Amino acid sequence: MKVILADDHPIFRSGLKFLLESSFDHVEIQAYENGAQVMENIPLFNPDIVLLDIDMPVQNGLETCSLIQQKYPDLAVIILSIHKTTDIIKLAFYNGARGYLIKDNTSEEIVECINWVLAGKTYLPLVLRNQHDKREADPRMELITDEINSLTPTELKVLKLVSKKHSSKEIANLLFVSTKSVENYRSRICKKLNLDARNNSLILWCMENKFLLDSDQLK
Repeated sequence: MKVILADDHPIFRSGLKFLLESSFDHVEIQAYENGAQVMENIPLFNPDIVLLDIDMPVQNGLETCSLIQQKYPDLAVIILSIHKTTDIIKLAFYNGARGYLIKDNTSEEIVECINWVLAGKTYLPLVLRNQHDKREADPRMELITDEINSLTPTELKVLKLVSKKHSSKEIANLLFVSTKSVENYRSRICKKLNLDARNNSLILWCMENKFLLDSDQLK
């Protein structure tokens, strides 16, 4: 396994490197202090996974995560930060993270997160997992799921691509349709989801419900 980790605190960086080397066999690690160095070295090192702090100089972890999602969409990224607010955690996933860890998580949780993400799963921190469980128990979630399931297969594809921050032009290229067709799909999606198509409500909806879009509950 090849890992890139980035954190501007040398002590934490060294501790995390030691943990990974102690927990995994045949691991190669490159460590950096900012996101710009990560982007420069990804094509040279070809990592399997990237661990990023959020608060770094030059280029922070969220910016770096977004760039990785755009340039290397198959590369798994885990955000590891002191931030515990759900808004920041959701923003990290919206920018392409597949896992989020709080820095005071145990060593076992860090290893578990890495294993989950490498297996193609999404790893939620406990604070968001609890919130997600409460949402699934909320009867309003059934309504939201029904609204999503009312979409046609193509509309659902468009919605998932919007949630991955693709522009209408990019979606058109991926689906081999015109940009105008994508705009029409977006308009119909907004209507079925009871959203205002004239503002950024679809983007905001995707940020709020990205975990549901990634779940197995949808057709």
